[in-house]
Amino acid sequence: MAALGIAFEAQEINVQPRPSGGRPIDLVHLARQTGGDKALESEVLALFARQARQAVTQIGEMHKDARSELAHKIAGAAKGVGASDVARCASMLENEPGNSAAVAAFTKAVVEVDTFIVGLMR
Repeated sequence: MAALGIAFEAQEINVQPRPSGGRPIDLVHLARQTGGDKALESEVLALFARQARQAVTQIGEMHKDARSELAHKIAGAAKGVGASDVARCASMLENEPGNSAAVAAFTKAVVEVDTFIVGLMR
């Protein structure tokens, strides 16, 4: 009988939402940032995607200082929406604005997150 009582006792378990694993956007983080408002999530993601795509088209033509400044802005925006790979690559580009591998990694991360966002918006 004791085992039956243990099995059905209400246990207090503190479970935190887990980040969205390997997805380009951490949807749990995004939901926290937007208070779970799906319309706001969509709006924020659309703005971020537009900003990131625009950065990719501009970054190749920029001087190092301007490239570093833009990468800093994108890193902050990426952290806000939970795009950790974009944030990481943008930070790398901010610190090494003349590194062509950093530009390529940033571009790849933006393409991946943009594709993911387009899929979410369907």
